[in-house]
Formats: sequence, structure tokens, C-alpha cells
Amino acid sequence: MWRKASAAALLALAVGYFYHGRLNLPEQISQYVSLPIFHSSPSPNIQNGVEQVISTAWETLITLPTRQWSRVAVGVNACVDVVVSGVGLLQALAVDPGTGLDHEVLHSKDDLKEAFIHYMGRGAAAERFFSDKEAFQWIARAAAEYPGAKLYVGGNAALIGQKLASYPDLMVLLCGPVGPKLHEMLDEQILVPPDSLQETDEYHLILEYKAGEQWGSTQAPQANRFIFSHDVSNGEMSSLETFVASLEEFEPDLVVLSGLHMMEGQGRQLWEERLKEAVSAIADIHKDIPIHLELASLTDKDYMNSIMQEQVMPIVSSIGLNEQELLFLSQAGEGPHSDLAAWQGIPDVGQVSDILYWVLEQHGRIEPSSEADLTRIHFHTLAYHVLATVDGYWGNQAAAVMAGARVASSQACGLQSVDVSKVELKVQLEFHSSHFEPREKLTLNPAEPVTVWRRGNITFHLTPVLVCKQPLRTVGLGDAISAEGLVYSELKTQQPF
Repeated sequence: MWRKASAAALLALAVGYFYHGRLNLPEQISQYVSLPIFHSSPSPNIQNGVEQVISTAWETLITLPTRQWSRVAVGVNACVDVVVSGVGLLQALAVDPGTGLDHEVLHSKDDLKEAFIHYMGRGAAAERFFSDKEAFQWIARAAAEYPGAKLYVGGNAALIGQKLASYPDLMVLLCGPVGPKLHEMLDEQILVPPDSLQETDEYHLILEYKAGEQWGSTQAPQANRFIFSHDVSNGEMSSLETFVASLEEFEPDLVVLSGLHMMEGQGRQLWEERLKEAVSAIADIHKDIPIHLELASLTDKDYMNSIMQEQVMPIVSSIGLNEQELLFLSQAGEGPHSDLAAWQGIPDVGQVSDILYWVLEQHGRIEPSSEADLTRIHFHTLAYHVLATVDGYWGNQAAAVMAGARVASSQACGLQSVDVSKVELKVQLEFHSSHFEPREKLTLNPAEPVTVWRRGNITFHLTPVLVCKQPLRTVGLGDAISAEGLVYSELKTQQPF
């Protein structure tokens, strides 16, 4: 047993030094390793490289918390996703490739083409509202009839609910516009209030593209998707009041809220009024119940500011977001690195850390006397994830951030567990805690793949993602990551919200 432990330790050290370009182990380490280990047969771990070390460490280190959630209520956006090849569908619609251009709202198939190219060229995810009902229905029919089109459970709330329902001891309530097709596809363990059921389904079109895929002069640097819909029920968050009213009887110990991004496409007059109603409804949720808010793609800075500064963010305990949403949040609030037009490649860890710290400092419960509730941010990007938490409120966060990365690595490849032959490490193993001085130089150890640092009373946990080389489906990864992170998180009882 001692020899196996020594071999494992040596392997971890060897991998770390290999990735740092060092050929020799330090004398003070090698003296503790007996020579016979060097002459043993090659370990399969060495053949599979650092990915195997990280995956094995995840399996050892990811453990459920002592106190687990028993009842989770999720709302309020739900739909049926129609997933197709983006380039293939646009070609079928007789649209020629051209120059990319972002649009806050799509009004025509030309707007769709330009927005799709804009984000495909960046390898970035985005979601937009399509204003023309008849044109959308025509495109939706073409998508449903396109060879290889697939139907899935869609909407952040429904996808998070599905992931949570995979844990048999967890009872899940889902509120949202649930039509007959969606109801049929939902996990049997999910409870849907009768008032959430409707006669027709809401459909969202998911245009996927692969890493390296080319259309005209545009080439995707990584696999991702572009989402659009003409979805009035979700766009008005029409199920929110039903959702809040259901909580009294269901008695959840965690609430997960999503769908705020859908209101952006309805126009300023509607979202201003509806957001006030939404905040009023959310404020009625019992203060002892933590609320996690899942953000999604936004383009209107005024709307983001309303969510961030005046309305929603101060009354939720936790948020989940990706790199596009984090940067836009900073741009809207003129925070750190808001002068960046977009991330170039893998987002710099120091810059991400700066923005996460700023959000919690400006809008979180950084002091016990603060009226804000926000104490946790789960950030995810392709190559790594970060959990930033205010000290004293959340436990088991190392396991939580690793669990989110593990599910990203497996689900993107369409698998139940990580296959190290199908994934690769893309994050640098050395990075800085901030883009500004003073800053700390940090290292990621593959054998213990969580790097921890602190800024004031905020603790950061970072873990790498083993990126799927040939992803089968990117839709819903963020929702699965946040759901898994929440399952493995523990709320400390001495700090009521």
C-alpha cells in the first residue's frame, strides 16, 4: 500500500514538473522516493498524461457535503429545444454567408445570419429574441424538418431541474410554461404544478457549430451555439407568480431562479414594469431560503444594470454565469476591465478574479451589516471554473467547483463519466490572482486540482476543465455546471439570509 501511495505521489509530481518544463525532480523530493519505484512497469496514468491525474483526483476529492438539500424549487423558463447544425440550417434557408453583426433583437433571417456569424467567429454563446412571429414559425418548421434535428428539454430552469432530478433523494419542483411535449420529456421525479401546464409548447432553436467549422470567411475557434426564439410566455416570465405561490406548500430549502434574460427582447417599457413585479414577487420568498440566480446572454446595459444594481442581485444569495455574461456585467457597471470589447481566447484568470471581486464588493454581503444577500458566484468558461464566496456562508466549495468541471467534461462528450482519451487540458498551470498589483502568482497542481486564494474576506476556488475534443452537445452545459455545483454546496447554518 505504501509503495502504491509513493508511486501516485511521484506521478503527480512528475506530471506537475513536466508541465512546468522542468526535467529533474528537486533533491529534497527525490530522496524520499525509493529507487525500486523507478524500475517498476510504466503506469497507465503516465500514458494518459495529466488529464488522467486530474480525473482520478476528482473522483477522490469530490464528496457530497454533510448537510444536503432535500427540496429544491426551480423556475421559471422552460421550453423544447430544437437542436440543428447552424451552418446547415442557414444554407437550407438559402442565406449566403457574409459579414457578422450583432443585433439585440432579431427581426429577419438576415439579422439571424449576421448575429450567428458574429458569435460563431468568436466561438461564443449567445441568445436572442426573434420579433417576427410568422418568420420565426417558418424558420422553426424548417429546423424541425432539417435532417438530424433533435428535440430536447430546454430552458435554464427545466435543464437545471433535470440535472437535479438525477439525484434520487432530491425532490424537485419546476414552474414554467410546460406544454405536452416538454411534460412528456421531463424526468418523472420532477413535480409540475397544474397552473404551470399549458396547451402548447414553446420552442427554442439552437444553432450549433463545431470547433474549426467554416462558413464563408468565418471559422469557429471552438464549438458553441446560438439560441433564438419567439417565446412570449418565457419572455414575460408569466409563470413567476405561480412559482412563488407554489413555494409555501412545497417548502423548499433552496430556490433556483432563471429566465430574466428572456424579458430583454420584449422592449424597455415591458421589462421595466415586469422587472419591478418580478422583484416584488421574489422578495416574498422567505428570507431563510437561499436563492440562486442563473444569468444568461444579455445585450442591453440598462437592463443589466437594473438587474445588478437596483433590483435583483441584492436579493439573491448566489449567481451562476459564463465569461460573456461576466464581462458584460462589468461593462454595464463600468467595472474592472470594462474597456475590453471581448475576451481574446481563454479569459485571463487575474482579470476574471478582478471582476468577481468587484461584483461581490459592490453588490454582495461583504460586511455582515450589509443589506445585500449575495455571497457566492459560480463562474464557468471553457477551460476552467471559479467559485468566489464571501467567507462564513458556504462550505464544501472545493468539491463543488470540481463537480461542476467534471460534469462539463463528461456531458460535452455525451458521456456519464470522464473519458481521458476524449478530453484535453487547455488552461495554463500558472496564473496570477489579479491583473493589478499587488498580485499573487499561483500554480495549479494536477494531483490536487483546486487552487485557492483570498482577497479580503472573499475566497476563490479554481479548477481546470478537461475540455472535450469533439463535443456532441454544448447546450445546457452551464445549467448542468451550476446545478452540480449547488448539489455539492453546503449553506452554513449560522448565517441566515
